[in-house]
Amino acid sequence: METIKVSYTEMKSVFTRILIKNNFSNVKAEQCAEIFAANSLDGVYSHGVYRFPRFINYIQKGFVKPDAEPEIVHTAGALEQWEGNLGPGPLNAEKCTVRAMELASKNGIGCVAIKNTNHWMRGGTYGWQAAKQGYVFIGWTNTEKNMPAWGAKESRLGNNPLVFAVPFRDEAIVIDFAMTQFSYGKIEATKLEGKDLPFAGGFNSKNELSSKPAEILETMRGLPIGYWKGAGLSLLLDILATILSAGLSTVELSKQEAEYGVSQVFIAIDLKKLHNFPAIEKTIAEIITDFKQSVPINETSAIRYPGERVVETRKTNLKLGIPVLRESWQNILKL
Repeated sequence: METIKVSYTEMKSVFTRILIKNNFSNVKAEQCAEIFAANSLDGVYSHGVYRFPRFINYIQKGFVKPDAEPEIVHTAGALEQWEGNLGPGPLNAEKCTVRAMELASKNGIGCVAIKNTNHWMRGGTYGWQAAKQGYVFIGWTNTEKNMPAWGAKESRLGNNPLVFAVPFRDEAIVIDFAMTQFSYGKIEATKLEGKDLPFAGGFNSKNELSSKPAEILETMRGLPIGYWKGAGLSLLLDILATILSAGLSTVELSKQEAEYGVSQVFIAIDLKKLHNFPAIEKTIAEIITDFKQSVPINETSAIRYPGERVVETRKTNLKLGIPVLRESWQNILKL
């Protein structure tokens, strides 16, 4: 399939125009468009340009409320519970991240748990934002049922993405991963590109492991990372997101016609509050230096820490443009 290059500026402008057309204020449209375009710029196309049409579809169906604002409903020291009011997930997530950092600046650590919000797109977005400002970030979300318990035939768990981020030099070390081997956004994007996954990513209708996106999307049975370990971690993330936010669980979300009204948690830690803060940068650098001394199995490959490839991709896409399937971009322009 033919791929074209779209500049970050053009992509953001197009997204902004479409969002305004769909009842976003100018300010909110630009903020939301920036997140979608930045995700694409960083190479996370599955939760950027390729996810944008579904986001618009959810707005038009009423699952996402463009003018809704999140609000605090309960405070317990450094922990706050928020109501998302079905507002745009990326904007709600940004506000929760900022608030978690404010709480951390005051208390050393801050936690915001939000219910009734929407898909945050790339969870790593908020990890990068916090880490670039000097905070450790931990965050996760629950989802609808799309992953089986280990050994089960049907999906009763969500793939519940989890994010860790740590400041590093002028960038960050960020890991953003779903509890399935591949996020469903990645599986959908791979299908769109007419490719197979590089490794088995789920089960087909015959209960066999498969690397074919269409077969996995048909069953909605993604492969848990670490097999039973990923399944167990998913369950605990759902429980914690649900009880901390007082929101909907994976089982309740799955009773709806679509995935909306999810529960999320945002935790920030202010490293400046730690007594060893002056030595932290040196400590991390020593760990990474040792890590990078790993000898690759394939001599043409490089050993990269989480987030390192993102920085490289960002620079490339800023210079050359963001690669997008021509047909997908043309469909977006028609929105």
